[in-house]
Amino acid sequence: MPFDAPVDPLTGMAAARFGLYLHFPYCLAKCPYCDFAVAVAKQVPEERYASAVLSELDARLAVSPALRSKPLESIFLGGGTPSLWHPRYVARVLEGIAARMTVSSGVELSLEGNPERADAERFAGYRAAGVNRLSLGVQSFQPETLKALGRAHDAAQVELAVELARRAGFPVVSMDFIYGVHGQSVAQVEEDARRAVALAPEHLSTYALTVEREVLAEDTPLSKRLKRGELELPSDDDVVEMARVVREVYGAAGLRRYEVSNHAREGFSSRHNALYWTGGEYLALGVGATGMLLTPEPSRYVNLRSPEKYLGEVEAGRLPEEGREALGTQELFAERLAMGLRLVSGVDWEAVCERYGQSVEARRAEVARLVEHGFATLKGGRLALTEKGADVHSAVCARLL
Repeated sequence: MPFDAPVDPLTGMAAARFGLYLHFPYCLAKCPYCDFAVAVAKQVPEERYASAVLSELDARLAVSPALRSKPLESIFLGGGTPSLWHPRYVARVLEGIAARMTVSSGVELSLEGNPERADAERFAGYRAAGVNRLSLGVQSFQPETLKALGRAHDAAQVELAVELARRAGFPVVSMDFIYGVHGQSVAQVEEDARRAVALAPEHLSTYALTVEREVLAEDTPLSKRLKRGELELPSDDDVVEMARVVREVYGAAGLRRYEVSNHAREGFSSRHNALYWTGGEYLALGVGATGMLLTPEPSRYVNLRSPEKYLGEVEAGRLPEEGREALGTQELFAERLAMGLRLVSGVDWEAVCERYGQSVEARRAEVARLVEHGFATLKGGRLALTEKGADVHSAVCARLL
C-alpha cells in the first residue's frame, strides 16, 4: 500500500517534512563512478558502527532536544552497501531511533541493497525490523555495462533479489539504473527498461552517467579515464534518445515520471527523496552523511568521511562534523527553486520568491522567455520544466537565480 504523506503546497508533491538519513559506508568494492563516502572492508565493524550512530544521535538530540518530539515521516538507510549490515544491527538501530524520537506510524523506511547480497533470511530480517521499502542498485542487466560500471552481480541475481524481496513481503521494491555508459547502445538501454518493468517494481530511478550530473563526479576513477581519452561516452544525441526510450517504456508500464530521474506507480513516489526536493528538514547520521536542519537556525552539516575518524570522534563523545554552514535566505531560495524544478509537477515560483524575500518582478520576463521557447510551462502559477527544459535543468536554474 502507498504511504500517506503531507502534500507540499508549493509543488503539489507528497513528501515527508522531517526525515532521517543514515549512511552505512562499507562496501566489498568501490565502483569506478562512485564519489560517495564509502570504505572497502572485508571485515565490517557492524556492532561498533551500530553503537556509534546511536551515540551520534544522542549527541545531536542533546544539542537539539526539540527534535525528539518532531514526527519522523521517513528514514532512509543508504550507502555504501547497507545490505552488508546484519538485520540484527539494523533492527537495533531502528529500535534505538524509535526509543529516542517520535516515529510516525506511517513512516516510509527505506534500505538500499545490492543484488549479489540478496538472500531470503537477510531480507526477511530487514522486513521484520520494519523496513518497508527496498531499493536495489541494479544499474543494468547487460554484462558489458555491468562490467564497465564495476558491478559484481548479473541479471539472474537481480531477478532473484526481486523475487526474494516479494517473498519477504516488502510493500515497495525500487530499482536504480544508469544509462549513457561507455560502450552502451540505445538498444541495450531499451532492453534494460523493458526487463525492469517486467519485474513489476513500484519505483524506478534512472540516471544519466555524465560528469555534469550527480552520478559521476570529477575525481572518480571513471571520470579520470574519460579525461585521459581512454574511454568515450555515448553522444549527446544518443543520451537524449536513451532518456526518451526510458520514459516511453516506463510510462507504458504505468510508472509515471514525477522527477527528472524518477518514475513510480501512482502513490509510490519516494517520500524521503521528495523531502529533499521540497525543502524538508532532515537529520543525518553516520560517516559522510549530510543533514539540513531549520531550527534553531537553518544550517547544513556534513560528517567526517573517514570511518575511523568518525568512530573516534563519536566514541570520544564529540559530534563527528567535518563542516557546518549557516543557510541564509539566498541559499534557501536557490535550493528550493532548483529542487522544485526537478519535479514534473513544478513549483509555485512566485510563492518561493515571496517566502525568501526575492523579487518576482526581476524574474518575470525570464520566466516568460522560458515558456515562450518551450523550456517550461506555467499553469496555475506553477512553473514546470518540459522534457526539453529538464535536459538543461542547471542552465535554466542559473537564469532564474
